[in-house]
Amino acid sequence: MIHHPGLCAVALAIAVGVSWAAAADVSLSEMRPHPRLFAGDGDLERVRALVASDTTAREWHEKLRARGVALLAQPPVEYRLIGPRLLHVSREALSRISTLALLYRLDGERAFADRAVTELAAVCAFPDWHPAHFLDTAEMTHGVAIGYDWLYDALTPEQRAAIKEAIIEKGLRPALTCYEGGAWWVTSPFNWNQVCNGGIAIGALAIADEEPQIGADVLSRARASAPRSLEEYEPDGGWAEGPGYWDYATRYAVYVLAALNSALGTDLGLSEQPGLARTGDFRIHSVGPLEQTFNYADASASAGPAAEMFWLARRYGRPDYARHERRRPGARSPFDLLWYEPADDAPLDLPLDKAFRRVEVAFFRSAWDDPNATFIGFKGGDNKANHSHLDLGTFVLDALGRRWAVDLGADDYNLPGYFGRERWRYYRLRTEGHNTLTIDGENQDAGARAPLIGFASAPERAFAVADLSAAYPQAQRVRRGIALVGRTHVLIQDEVEAAAPVDLVWTMHTAAEVAVGGASAALTLDGRTMHARILSPEGAEFATASADPGPPQRRNEGVTRLVIRLPKTSSVRLAVVLSPDAGAPLGALSPLNEWLAVAPTSR
Repeated sequence: MIHHPGLCAVALAIAVGVSWAAAADVSLSEMRPHPRLFAGDGDLERVRALVASDTTAREWHEKLRARGVALLAQPPVEYRLIGPRLLHVSREALSRISTLALLYRLDGERAFADRAVTELAAVCAFPDWHPAHFLDTAEMTHGVAIGYDWLYDALTPEQRAAIKEAIIEKGLRPALTCYEGGAWWVTSPFNWNQVCNGGIAIGALAIADEEPQIGADVLSRARASAPRSLEEYEPDGGWAEGPGYWDYATRYAVYVLAALNSALGTDLGLSEQPGLARTGDFRIHSVGPLEQTFNYADASASAGPAAEMFWLARRYGRPDYARHERRRPGARSPFDLLWYEPADDAPLDLPLDKAFRRVEVAFFRSAWDDPNATFIGFKGGDNKANHSHLDLGTFVLDALGRRWAVDLGADDYNLPGYFGRERWRYYRLRTEGHNTLTIDGENQDAGARAPLIGFASAPERAFAVADLSAAYPQAQRVRRGIALVGRTHVLIQDEVEAAAPVDLVWTMHTAAEVAVGGASAALTLDGRTMHARILSPEGAEFATASADPGPPQRRNEGVTRLVIRLPKTSSVRLAVVLSPDAGAPLGALSPLNEWLAVAPTSR
C-alpha cells in the first residue's frame, strides 16, 4: 500500500497490541551532556586520528571540507514545495547543517559554525516543517536537532531558545498529534515508520534534558512504534521495498539506534531485533558488479554510498560490511566519515548466490570483485509491498561489464495519481513495463504474492523457482525458473497452464541494440554482444517493441523491448537462454518440477 497522507489521516486501525496512550516508559536518568548525538568528543578524536592516518578517511574529509567551504557563500534554503512535498528542502538542510557542524567540531573553524547557525535560523523561521507530508517534518527535525546539539556551545542563549522552540513546536508536537491520532505511519511496516520515528526521536534526544516531559513522551511513543518496521528485516535482513528504500529505511533505523546509544548509553533493545544484524547481506548481494542494484520497486539502479554499513559493521562484528562499503563510489556524507571503519582490500568471502525469504528475492553471480562477472537479480515478492510495481517474476542481468536486462525504475512521483488510483496505468509500474510475463495484455493482480518455492546453489548450476500463479487469474498455474548454468549462461524457463487459451507475451527490456532472427537475437552494447535463443516452444520467434509510453511519463530513451508473443496457448513451456556464446550447450530441458526435486529448503 502506498501512502502520502495528511498530518494524521487514520488509514490503519491500531490493532497490533500497542497502546499509544500508555507507551513504554523511556528513562532519561542517564542522559549525557551536549554534544550527545552520534558522537561525543572521544568519537571525534577517533575520526581525527583516522583522517591523519588513513588515506580514505583523509580523502573523504577533504571532500567534505570542500563542500563546507562552498556552502559558506550560498544563501540558506527557502520554503518551497515540489508537488506535495518539502522533502528536498528538509534533506538539503539536514545535509548542510550536519556538514557544517561536523566540520566545526572537527576543525574548530568558527566560519562553519556561523554558516550553520544561519541555516538553522532560516529553517526555524519557516511557518512549519510541512507536517502534511510527515517525512518532511521528520528529516527537518533531525537536521535542526544535530545543529542544536553539535553547536550547543557555539550558540547564544537566544539562539538556543529559538531553535529549541522550533524543534518542539514544528517537530515534536505535530508528532505527538500523529501518535495520539493514529497516523498511518505509526503502525506502518515500511520506510515511513523508520524515518518518522527516527527523525522525531533524534529531535527529542536533543532537548529532553531541558524539556523532559515532552522529550520522554515522544521517545516512549517512538520506542513503541519502531518495532513494527524493524520486524520486516526478519529472518535474514531482506527488504520488500527494494534496495533503494532499503538504504533510506535502514539509514534512519541506524540513525536512531546510534543517537539513542550516544545520548542514553542504550538503544532500548531495538538493535536486537532479529534480522537487523544480517541486513547488510541484502545490501551486498543486491549490488551487482557494475555498481548497480537490482532496482525493483520505486528505485534507481545506482547503488550509491550507504554510511549505515559502517555502523552495522561495528555493531554486529561484520568487517565485510565495511570492506564492501569502503569501495563504493559516490559523494560521502558526514556520517560516512563519522562511522567510517578502516578495511583491507581482501576479497569478499561470501556465497555467490543468496535468496532472501521474506521478500522472495534471489541473487546469483559468477564472482565477487570482477566488473565483468555475470549477475542476476530475480524476484517473486509481493505486489502489495510499499512502493511495489506489478513485477512478480522480473529480473536484471549483468555480464561482460554491461547491464543487458534493465529495470526501468520509478517514474515521476508527481504524476497524477502516482500513489493512488492512476498508479497501475503508468508504464514503468505496469506488468508490461517489466521483464516478466504478460497474459491477455493485463496487469498482474495487484494483491498477488509470488513465493520462491525452490532455490539451489552449486558451482555449475544455481537457480530459483517462483510460483507466479496468484498474479495471473487467467491461468491455473504459472511458474518461472531462472538458472545460472556454468556461471556463464542464463536460462529463463516459464511454465504456464490455463483452462482456456490465453495470449502470452514474454518481455525483456534492454539498452542494447537488438537484431532479431527468428528464434535468436543478438544484443550489442558498446561493442559487446549477448546472444538470446528460444529453446522452447518450437516455432516461437523474437520481436522488438517500443518501451516509450509517451509524455507525461518518462520516455525510456534508448531502451528496447525484446518480446516473444505466443497467441492462444493453454499449456506451454517457454525457455530462453542468454549467453555470450551463441551456441551455448545446455543439454535437454527438464520440467521445473525436476528442478524443485533437487532444490534444498535452505536458502
